[in-house]
Amino acid sequence: MARLPDRLKTWTALAVLALGALAQPGHADMPGAIAAEPAAASTIGDATAFLDQAENLQRKDHPRFVQMLARLHREAPPLTPRDAWRLRYLDAWEVMFQGNYAKSEQELHDIIEHAGDDAIRLRASSLLLMNLGWNQRYEEAFTLANRLASELPAIKDPMTRFLVLMNLSQMLDLAGQTDLAIKYARMMDEAIPSGENRCLPLNLLVAALYNGKRLHSASPEVQAGIDACTDAQQPVATNSIRLVLGSLFIDEKQPAKAMALLDHVAPTIELNRFYPHMLSAQAERAQAQAMLGNDGEARKAGLAAIAMAHQGEISEWLMVAYEVLYQVEKRQGHAAAALAYHEQYAAQDKGYLNDVSARTLAYEMAQQHLHVQRLETESLAKQNSILRLQQALNTKAVETSRLYIAMLLLLLVSIVFWLFRIKRSQLRFKKLSCVDGLTGILNHQTFIADADRALHLLDKKHGTACLMFIDLDHFKQINDTHGHAVGDDMLKHVVSLCQPLLRSSDLFGRLGGEEFGILLLDCGREQGLMLAERVRRTIEATPAGAGDQVVALSASIGMAVTTTSGYAMQPLCRDADAALYRAKRSGRNRVVADGDAATDAKVA
Repeated sequence: MARLPDRLKTWTALAVLALGALAQPGHADMPGAIAAEPAAASTIGDATAFLDQAENLQRKDHPRFVQMLARLHREAPPLTPRDAWRLRYLDAWEVMFQGNYAKSEQELHDIIEHAGDDAIRLRASSLLLMNLGWNQRYEEAFTLANRLASELPAIKDPMTRFLVLMNLSQMLDLAGQTDLAIKYARMMDEAIPSGENRCLPLNLLVAALYNGKRLHSASPEVQAGIDACTDAQQPVATNSIRLVLGSLFIDEKQPAKAMALLDHVAPTIELNRFYPHMLSAQAERAQAQAMLGNDGEARKAGLAAIAMAHQGEISEWLMVAYEVLYQVEKRQGHAAAALAYHEQYAAQDKGYLNDVSARTLAYEMAQQHLHVQRLETESLAKQNSILRLQQALNTKAVETSRLYIAMLLLLLVSIVFWLFRIKRSQLRFKKLSCVDGLTGILNHQTFIADADRALHLLDKKHGTACLMFIDLDHFKQINDTHGHAVGDDMLKHVVSLCQPLLRSSDLFGRLGGEEFGILLLDCGREQGLMLAERVRRTIEATPAGAGDQVVALSASIGMAVTTTSGYAMQPLCRDADAALYRAKRSGRNRVVADGDAATDAKVA
């Protein structure tokens, strides 16, 4: 089975840890499911102490926390101004936990603007940061994260600092800033306030290390996190790290260990009914069973993952499930089913990559805004200095005035220079987001989008185009034999062979793994077949060096033509993929066009 592409796996369980409550919606800890608190035998005495107790239970006993909030509102004891704002903060936390993000955001903004207490303001800002992140308002979230990071050195309250560090670690992990995410998680672990434990910091550390590809199954942080969360009696947090371990076993091609781990955690996952864990466990089970060759069990687990998903959901775990089902059906020779699952996989892949791109772009924009703000601040400071100097030198000679003009020009040149650098960085980032980082050709989503636009224009002038899908034969054996570094060199080698054969108007992109796509514009079927065969022969005839060895390559090519498939990208891709599938089944290292028989030999 093809290995899952190296991408960040955002462990959704951390969202629950961020709120500090490990019980899930729909269970006994949610409003409407909590038994009414018995009538209090006496009124609340010390309101401050009562609030302290409620806040301490917030992350440990959510039902009691809700009951205590209800009692505070029911009895309405006299509160100091600070305690009144604390109660509003806890109310906003609970509203957010119930899923009413808009109302919670409004309350948090009011607290931030009017509380007047730094600790409460910073806690509200930290909670707002996670609210924005969950609602995919990434640019606002990263802008707020920058502000919180700048205030971090001045935060003295231990619990406030703990919460700010927690949310900064998660948001920067989401942005792919692994070093900063790890730094903040370690800072949390070194400054655990009274009443807390190492479970949450180690969860964040494990997630950041994994997303940064700096973790393996024997890493000490994994076992340390499992032990800490087990000792703290936090089963959902424990399962978060265990599922990371299961994914590591799969990445390391140890499916038997992964299956043993999944069987071990299955009862607690079923007991807690935490949706992200249920979904990811089924997806990991499907991967492991497929690696073990148990196609029936792999299909069963993949279908179970899809069945529990929410309508319209985009998730890396659903992407995994669809990929496993595609590979299973493909091995079984069920072409129609394999194609249907591949289309679902492609949709999940596109949605997931779009979200990753949105997060990355939002982080970059937030950084650029921060640079601009700093530049503006520096500019204003310089302008103020110049004005004061002008007042002091008002009576001096023309020479002093000329010096002032020179300084002003220098300031303007520096501003233009910095603005130019910022614009250049933005253009560079936009260009990088459109190309494949390994080969330098178009990435998947850009190739599909550009091809769709080109076909639309071609349709208007009644031209003809050919779409080729190229898949390198037995590429997994090259990775397994020579290593992924050599495999990457092979991919770049193939791109360097194909590019000279193409015209400037043709589109060339990497669709994923060892699969490439070429759209030949204003090209008929016979011309397309000739070029496809030239590409195949060139790859076959040009082995690549791997150290002191020579690695031979071959490719299977499937081609679809607009004259038979139409100008819509989806059917054109489907027919090209079907032709590629027939080329692979009929012996590989050949070209098959849409409509050719599956047993066709290589093109002469």
